[in-house]
Amino acid sequence: MNVFETASLFFAMVVLAAVPSSSVALVVARSATLGVSNGIAVSIGIVLGDFVFIALAILGLTAVAEMTGGLFVAIKVLAGGYLLWLGFSLLTSKDCVDYDVAEAKVNENLLISLFSGFLLTLGDVKAIFFYASFFPVFVDLTSVSMTTLMVIVVITVTAVGGVKIAYAVTARKLTNLATGTSLQSGAKKVTGCFMIGAGSYLILKS
Repeated sequence: MNVFETASLFFAMVVLAAVPSSSVALVVARSATLGVSNGIAVSIGIVLGDFVFIALAILGLTAVAEMTGGLFVAIKVLAGGYLLWLGFSLLTSKDCVDYDVAEAKVNENLLISLFSGFLLTLGDVKAIFFYASFFPVFVDLTSVSMTTLMVIVVITVTAVGGVKIAYAVTARKLTNLATGTSLQSGAKKVTGCFMIGAGSYLILKS
């Protein structure tokens, strides 16, 4: 990969990660309700999911992934159902809950957050389309050296992970500012509705 290809892939991944989506909604919701560490855990799960698609593309198994369409449908339904549950939980929870990181037992939720991000990415049509169609435009999959692989890993972590973590930190800061005010209730309702919409979309598109 030359400098132009590297910069282009980085920019494409940043744009893909920054576009509002179900993964962004999950990062924001987990960070806002359970603390920024959970938002970061979701972000790590998303990056790990991207690594799966990168591995499939490099190993030439994209066709195999397409053949296992039933598996991806099941994953999308599971991810959609989880988003629906999380959205309804936000809408039906008490309006004046002060989400203290210690009281929320953040550590017990980190693994769930990571797995949720991973599962959601595997069912993300946008990610599947990108790695099956556009990724080969930036990377010559017929001759991927160890150096190129390391560059791809660094780009994925910094571009995708960086953007998602930025969402997580911002969401938590806004939640802290809104705690104890009417804005907290409004933010929870907006996030809950968005997640229900994202979950419904995933299920309907399965």
